[in-house]
Amino acid sequence: MKLLQRILCLDDFETAARDFLPRQIFTYIAEAAETRSTLVDNRAAYRDWWFVPRILTDVSGGSQTTTLLGREVASPFGIAPMGISALSAYRGDLVLAGAAGEANIPMIMSSSSLIPLEELAREHPYAWFQAYLTGDVDEVKAMVSRVARAGFTHFVVTVDSQVQPNREHYARGGFSSPLRPNLDLFWQGITHPTWTFGTFLRTLVRHGMPHYENNYARRGAPILSANVTREWSDRGRLTWAHLAMIRELWKGRLIVKGILHVDDAIRARDAGADAVILSNHGGRQLDGAIAPLRVLPEVVAACPGYPVMVDGGVRRGTDVLKALALGAAFVWIGRPFKYAAAIGGHAGVRHAIELMRAEIQRDMMMLGIRGLDELGPHSVRRVEAWQRTREPRA
Repeated sequence: MKLLQRILCLDDFETAARDFLPRQIFTYIAEAAETRSTLVDNRAAYRDWWFVPRILTDVSGGSQTTTLLGREVASPFGIAPMGISALSAYRGDLVLAGAAGEANIPMIMSSSSLIPLEELAREHPYAWFQAYLTGDVDEVKAMVSRVARAGFTHFVVTVDSQVQPNREHYARGGFSSPLRPNLDLFWQGITHPTWTFGTFLRTLVRHGMPHYENNYARRGAPILSANVTREWSDRGRLTWAHLAMIRELWKGRLIVKGILHVDDAIRARDAGADAVILSNHGGRQLDGAIAPLRVLPEVVAACPGYPVMVDGGVRRGTDVLKALALGAAFVWIGRPFKYAAAIGGHAGVRHAIELMRAEIQRDMMMLGIRGLDELGPHSVRRVEAWQRTREPRA
């Protein structure tokens, strides 16, 4: 597809998706909470770390394969969970999972998805599932049971979504939950016919009105229903006691996502979680929350030998390698893959994966390493912004 020939890095997908998607849908993907400070700093954090490469080493035949929770994967990055992906790309969750499966990297399905988790599990048995859980014990048990019956082996519990965030930028961009049909949305549909016919109307004709399929053990409300907001409420009662219960019920791998404090990482490990994902929800929840990369070294030092993963702001192969050098076991990438699915479907996501793989392989060679196990704190130095911008002395 000609469009993909012009996509040379992950950031290019966002530029293309801005033109392809209706403003409301693009706003939902791209925006963040309040002042966007956390969204911006997720990227800025990577600019504080600089490589110290080695030279005259044999870097031929290098490999970026790694082992994640007992399974060998082809690259040290995966596709993070993203809600309502099937509204931006036709059958979006299946597209993301399919491309990830072909590339032998993991993909996490969001519970705020519009395709039943059972359908995805049948087609892509190595995908992971991410849940938003309430404090209702019976509902938690039912949800864990549903995910297990579907055949998922990895259960990700997101813990940083106690309440709905401040969505002022969503409102300014015209996105609301539930979606509200109006003249502006109608006009956006007319002026973005490829999305309208290729994604929205195609979904309506073949699968009916999309519902939130996986927020609960039962089918949720349709995307136009006023009950949507009510169904997302009551997450503020989730506690460590619920996590202990989930650990008893869930026989597969258990991952806790949304941790930023070192003490919470230790407590999750001690509660039996197999791994944690340091995350601030891509800047979509608490504005001013610290970037995961900034707390990564502290958490790794406090939890030696324990899988600590990160997401947030990753756009280049150098970002992935910096996180790994600071001790991350794995790195998750969200928005760019959603844009890729929107503009290019399966081929778009495959292209995004290959771009990232090529960057990592090239960067490894320029760093003077053949394998990811050669990375470590010795591979990077911290140079903060004020030091990079100091005026030279006269």
